[in-house]
Amino acid sequence: MADIVIETERLVLRTIDEGDAELQFRLLNTPTVMEHLGGVKELHEIEAKHAKTMAWFAREGFGFMMMVEKGSGEVVGHAGMKRVDHALAPNQGDFEIGWLVREDRWRRGYASEAMRAVIEWAFTRHQAPYVVALTSERNEPSWRLMEKLGMRRRKDLDFDDPAYPPEDNPTIQYSISRAEWESEE
Repeated sequence: MADIVIETERLVLRTIDEGDAELQFRLLNTPTVMEHLGGVKELHEIEAKHAKTMAWFAREGFGFMMMVEKGSGEVVGHAGMKRVDHALAPNQGDFEIGWLVREDRWRRGYASEAMRAVIEWAFTRHQAPYVVALTSERNEPSWRLMEKLGMRRRKDLDFDDPAYPPEDNPTIQYSISRAEWESEE
């Protein structure tokens, strides 16, 4: 049974449940949404990611969550926090935030609303000293949102990911510290 973790004005962020891989596969796994995330995934890949995030929640009390639109009750994305676990990242173990929004719900401010709540959750509930977010330089909407959230570019954390095409390298990172977040509040 899924648990509500975070609630915002228009969204509920709830834990991932057993049936959510199929839901994500149908609603979020489109070429446009997945363009900067390695492309469309097979169902078994999404199931593996969901198993991993359920393990994070069990172990650390955080992970990625399904983003549900209050007005319709529909899943419109996913968002949350995990530990940086990419083998090539120079900052493994840091708190990493991320999001994904269904294409028909773009430009409604859902990613911003969800991530502001996730950042607050990271700092107040999990005592993160800072959080990072990863993207590619080509994914301008993603890093523009990071800047809007008060995050700053960290070139010292960039790394190349051979699993991604050259146009999506290097992987770039932004971060915000708890002190920076508190000064913006």
